[in-house]
Amino acid sequence: MISNRQQKLLHRLQHGPVIIGDGGMGTQLYHRGAPLDAVFEYLNLIDAELVSQVHRDYVEAGAEMVETNTFGANRLRLSSFGLEGKTRQINLAGAKLARLAAGESCWVAGSVGPVVKPRGTSTELSEAELEGLFSEQMSALAEGGVDCFLLETFGKISDLQLALGVARQIGLPAIAQLAFSEGGFTGDGLSVETAAARLTEQAPAAIGANCGAGPRELLQVLKRLAAVTSLPITAFPNSGFPEYVNGRHLYLATPDYFAALGQEMVAAGVNLVGGCCGTSPEHIQALTDQLEGQQPGPRPPRAAQPVSCVPSPPAAERPHHFLTDWGHRPIVTVELDPPKGLNIATTLERARTLTEAGVDAINLAENPLARIRMGNLALASRIQEETATEVIVHITGRDRNLIGLHSELMGAHLLGIRSILAVTGDPVAVSGETAASNVFDVNSIGLLKLLDALNQGQTTYGADLKGQTSFLLGAALNPNVADLSGQLRKLEKKIAAGAEFIQTQPVYDVASVERLMKETASLQIPLLLGIMPLVSERNAEFLHNEVPGIHLPESVRARMHGKSGAEGIEEGMAIARELLEAGRRVGVGGFYLIPPFGKVELAVELMATIRQAGKLN
Repeated sequence: MISNRQQKLLHRLQHGPVIIGDGGMGTQLYHRGAPLDAVFEYLNLIDAELVSQVHRDYVEAGAEMVETNTFGANRLRLSSFGLEGKTRQINLAGAKLARLAAGESCWVAGSVGPVVKPRGTSTELSEAELEGLFSEQMSALAEGGVDCFLLETFGKISDLQLALGVARQIGLPAIAQLAFSEGGFTGDGLSVETAAARLTEQAPAAIGANCGAGPRELLQVLKRLAAVTSLPITAFPNSGFPEYVNGRHLYLATPDYFAALGQEMVAAGVNLVGGCCGTSPEHIQALTDQLEGQQPGPRPPRAAQPVSCVPSPPAAERPHHFLTDWGHRPIVTVELDPPKGLNIATTLERARTLTEAGVDAINLAENPLARIRMGNLALASRIQEETATEVIVHITGRDRNLIGLHSELMGAHLLGIRSILAVTGDPVAVSGETAASNVFDVNSIGLLKLLDALNQGQTTYGADLKGQTSFLLGAALNPNVADLSGQLRKLEKKIAAGAEFIQTQPVYDVASVERLMKETASLQIPLLLGIMPLVSERNAEFLHNEVPGIHLPESVRARMHGKSGAEGIEEGMAIARELLEAGRRVGVGGFYLIPPFGKVELAVELMATIRQAGKLN
């Protein structure tokens, strides 16, 4: 049975005046001290006061509806952090914290986001599985005392419709919000008008949009919604485009600007206005000052027919790539460094040598250790032309801004580059090239998201590319740490962002190989183990002491002590073979060989060892 408070909510949505919602939760938690890689929903249990203070600040700013801190608190997502057993507790606590902060004067909306299938899993979730995930989360929110559900940032309308069905079973009103890209299309290619028509059939309490590029872009979506539905309309825009400043993504739309756009939204017929990413209590205070007591503007005449679904551009055909035979035989890639000057003869000769030896792909680093070398995109194209061997191009977030990255990667596709290893890149401070600056608009995860968007036919801002790239996306993993859990959490984020294979930093410890394969077995993603043969004590000590991400155990340093020349190479290759054998025993499916100082003959020798070992375990 609908409570009195829920009846009042439905009446306000239908008849006004406009309801003021709250603002962003995640960005507020981050700005108030929560680590960027924290599971924000878990803070409901381990830092309840921090979450509660954000809620209270929004209420004091004038918010009449408070969202629970539960956007991603479904079992599937929480399982990525080992928190699946706390799904009910996290949602229940989130509802109770919001309820306590809201008091009796404000409504509490249970925030439910889309269920995102982890990358690396081949099986799609069934409708029954999705429904079960929604039901578990939403039942706990209802138990905690929410007045309605806010189903937000959905890209697939079918998933949103499932969630609406669960809300109906539970018996609480639900607000259905989609995230629209530039031009007003959902993630599954539906126009604003078509999406509105389908949602209206299920009669939610309201429909609307949230997140997106910013309030100005969202305003156009809302005007189109107002023309095709009689349902109440909701809007929770971001605070503009984010800007990367001093290591942080900042949303720079001022409260006054945000409130002015909120005024335009209400004039267009919006019934509930709040904020999404980047908005703060100051933005909500400005909304309150501007909109309190106002009635939504009149709706325009209803459009006669909804605009039909605009299909996405046809998917680019995924070509045969170096991982095609994964699981049937060991895959081997070998790294080459571009030259420091203009002469590419030696690099091409090394590429030919590796091709003749049967390498599956050649890696080309991008200005490794932040030192100036020839651009790897043009060189990769030349190597592919002359050897017919696939090149995995390393791309960093260090050297180009977002505009340059988009442009260079589209150009790479034109040149026939199809495999990309996305890395953050060593900072300039490593090289001593002090006149240069770091860009770092994106880290490796952001770069993967950019590449994945290009594969979907869009820029990261949602602009249509009139086609799609077909990049095979790779990411790096550093197993040379005492506690692997942090690296594994980062790896899961990389897979979620689009990574399809992993290459590791060089390892020098058999135990590390065994631990790595055990810890990554459940990820179901091709992993190529990094092997860099040592050639001398000096080489070993340099790697251990000066190269980021590489650690040599004391036993290996002891073995290399006093060795150089042929003796050093012999011992280094013996260590490398032991690591290859350890990898073979634990089921490593591929190897990423990094010959030191361009000594490709060492890589060729190790390739022969790998091939002679035979089939995978």
